Amino acid sequence: MSETSPSGPAEQPDFDALTRDIAEVPAVEVIVTVAVNLMSAAAVKLGLTEEGDEHKDLDEARKLVSALAGLLDASATEISSFHAAPLRDGLKSLQLAFREASVVPDEPGQGPGEKYTGPIYG
Repeated sequence: MSETSPSGPAEQPDFDALTRDIAEVPAVEVIVTVAVNLMSAAAVKLGLTEEGDEHKDLDEARKLVSALAGLLDASATEISSFHAAPLRDGLKSLQLAFREASVVPDEPGQGPGEKYTGPIYG
């Protein structure tokens, strides 16, 4: 049984149009968008949003920060400094926030993403 709305059957996404839309997006834009999404998710998991500790989960934050660091490391030669510099600054801020939020902070060089960025000191 398909879902219906007051105006009729629910519309199915036009996958051909979506594919064409994605095909038109430059790779740098995709990389930056993914990085910003990772940063936003990590900030939520670090409790840095208005809701604060409601969504705080340091295990999840560690994964997101590490993924962001890996993405930025792997794409460093693909995106310009114009795009990379603010993303690296955001990453460092998240790494410092993680260190501050941890009850038992990791040793320098062992924190999330530090295998890609090097040790982060507060």
